[in-house]
Amino acid sequence: MTSTPPPVSRSGQRRRRMTAALPTGTALLFIAPAAVLFGLLILYPMATAVSYSMYSWRGTAQGEFVGLANFLHLFTAEPYRTQIPRALGHNLLLFAGAMVVQNSVGLVLAAILHRRERFRRLFQVLYTMPYLVSPLVVGYLWSLLLSPLFGPVNALLRAVGLDSLAQPWLGNPSTAIWVIVLVTAWQWVGFPLLIYGAALGGIAPELDEAAELDGAGPIQRFVRITLPLMMPIIGTVSVLTFIFAMEAFPIPYALGGSTGAPAGATDVMSLLFYRSAFESGSSNAIGISSAIAILLFLFIFVLSIAFTRWFRRNERRLLG
Repeated sequence: MTSTPPPVSRSGQRRRRMTAALPTGTALLFIAPAAVLFGLLILYPMATAVSYSMYSWRGTAQGEFVGLANFLHLFTAEPYRTQIPRALGHNLLLFAGAMVVQNSVGLVLAAILHRRERFRRLFQVLYTMPYLVSPLVVGYLWSLLLSPLFGPVNALLRAVGLDSLAQPWLGNPSTAIWVIVLVTAWQWVGFPLLIYGAALGGIAPELDEAAELDGAGPIQRFVRITLPLMMPIIGTVSVLTFIFAMEAFPIPYALGGSTGAPAGATDVMSLLFYRSAFESGSSNAIGISSAIAILLFLFIFVLSIAFTRWFRRNERRLLG
C-alpha cells in the first residue's frame, strides 16, 4: 500500500513553479550583492587578519614571516599568559550570566505576555527599549547610577537603612564583574523576549487546549508541550548569546575602561585585543592583536558548532 503525499497549498505550488522557472543566472544575480558584501566585510578582513598574525611588524611595516610565533607569544610571555585565561573566563562568565538571567527571564516574560492580550505590546516595548539603546550609553548611565559619591543606588540603600550594602560597586574587584553581568543581562533581555514571543505565537493553540482538556496544569503544559516545541529557537538564541558574550566590548569598556579596572576584574577578550592594538606601544602590535583576534574567532567558531550540534541532538530526542 503506497502512501499519498500531503496536499500542497496553492501558494506553495506557486512558489515551486517560480523556483523551477528561475534561471540559475538570475538566481545568482539576486545573491551577488549579499555575496559581495560578505566577501568585502567578512571574508577579506578575516583573511587579512590571518595573514597579519603570521608576520612580525615594526609599527606599520611588515617584517619577516614568523608562522605561529605570535600565537606562541600569547601563551608563553607576560602579560598575555596571565591576561588571556582571565579575560576568557570573564567572557564565559558573561555567557553563563546571560543564560541564567537574561534568557531565563526573557523566556518567562515572553510566556506571561503571550497569555496577556491586554497591554502586551506596551510591555514588549518597555522591556526591549534598553536593547535598542547603544551599549556604551547604557554602560555610562549605569556607571553614574552606581557611583559611590553621588549615585542614586547607594543613596537609596542608605535611605532605607541598608548602609552596609552601599559600596563602590565598580571599584570592588569582587562585585565589578557581577555588575557587568547584570547590566548586560538587563539591557539584552528584550532580545530573547522578542524571539521567544514570536516562537510562542507560532505554536498551534490547539495543542495547549487539548492538554488542558486532559487535565494538565499551566506548568505541565509549558514543560511538556511548549518547551519541547521551542527547543530549536532556544538553541538558536543560546548560540547567539554565546557569540554576543564572547564579543562583549562596549559595556565592559564603559564600566571598567580599557584596562578592565579594577585590577583586571572586568577584563574581557575584546578589551585585551583593543589594548594590544592601540595602547600597548609594542612595535609588533599588529601581529599580536591579529593573533588575539584569530584566537577568539576560532574559539567562538568551534564552540558555536559544538553547541549547535548538541542542541540539535536534544531537539531530535525531545521531538521524537
